Amino acid sequence: MNAPFLPLTRPDIDEATIAGVAEVLRSGWITTGEQNRAFEAALSEYAGGRLVRTFSSGAAALEVALRIAGVQPGDEVITTPLSWVATSNTILTVGATPVFADIDPVTRNLDLDQVEARLTPRTKALMPVHLAGLPVDMDRLYAIARAHHLRVIEDAAQALGARWRRQRIGAFGDLVSFSFHPNKNLTSIEGGALVLNDEAEALLAQKYRLQGVTRHGFDGMDVDVLGGKFNLSDVAARVGLGQLPHLARFTARRQRLVRHYFDCFERLEGGAAIKIGVELPPRDFEQTNWHMFQIILPLQRLRMRRADFMAKLHARGIGSGVHFPPVHLFKLYRARGFEPGMFPHAERIGASIVTLPLFPAMSEEDVGRVVGAVHQILQRDSKDSQAILV
Repeated sequence: MNAPFLPLTRPDIDEATIAGVAEVLRSGWITTGEQNRAFEAALSEYAGGRLVRTFSSGAAALEVALRIAGVQPGDEVITTPLSWVATSNTILTVGATPVFADIDPVTRNLDLDQVEARLTPRTKALMPVHLAGLPVDMDRLYAIARAHHLRVIEDAAQALGARWRRQRIGAFGDLVSFSFHPNKNLTSIEGGALVLNDEAEALLAQKYRLQGVTRHGFDGMDVDVLGGKFNLSDVAARVGLGQLPHLARFTARRQRLVRHYFDCFERLEGGAAIKIGVELPPRDFEQTNWHMFQIILPLQRLRMRRADFMAKLHARGIGSGVHFPPVHLFKLYRARGFEPGMFPHAERIGASIVTLPLFPAMSEEDVGRVVGAVHQILQRDSKDSQAILV
């Protein structure tokens, strides 16, 4: 009997959370309310007591963070070209200019040497991305920010549960944005959150997320900033509340599965007649939350494209993904002067990276099945062999 299709990811939502959502629906209050405030309080406790405000998405949290940091038209924000396009799109949304710096080919995060080389008098903020849940070098990042009087907006969409020197991402630093999309380690269906520095920033975040409105008394209302519609519903907040107590278990399970990924790749590669030569991610179990497990295909040694490889995986009942194409090569950004060849590491990795299935409900057998399929496909299509069966 064929094995069931193995998706790229699948959220793990328990029955207590499902029942809690039903209670919210029956209550008649389903927009932003008590559940949202409880979720913010729980996230604040997770972040070491720092103030947290929720949003309808991680992208909304990033946009509000930029506005709170005072980023305006004419300002520049340095970020990575290897991220979900929302990272740089939010910079454009506030009228500023995204300035890309190439990535480190090992960590796949921002190369901080490249960041320093791109500083100008117009640089207002740094926006690093903790790709796949692996933090950037936070010590050096914040040293650069302090030396040049810059704000830092951490795109930690993928990094809830990650740590830097045993401190949770979000428990220190400047503005830190999380995402709770269904593919993240913790979901609220859709949603995000922003970790803030003080009450003034928290109040401003609340204004920006709901049309700039401030209420007082039964009928008092005023608007003093131009806000949007970014509030999180109580239905979504209840899902997040149910998920948060399981975050440590989710992370530990992901780590066990990733260890098995490494073991399987090393065992098969060691005994293979032809070395397939995939690049594995850094083997970091101290800091990474293992949001994703990504390999780099040796395309120069293959007779197929990445899309062909992914199609062959799919035919074997295995999902996969691309995270991410280089942002600067999208039409929107090429129209702004970006060209191929500007960021060679991001371009090579962005053209050959593949995300393999990883979620808590997977089994070690699932991992072995994925790695076996990867080896079969790559060995059969290697230029080094006409057809080697494993």
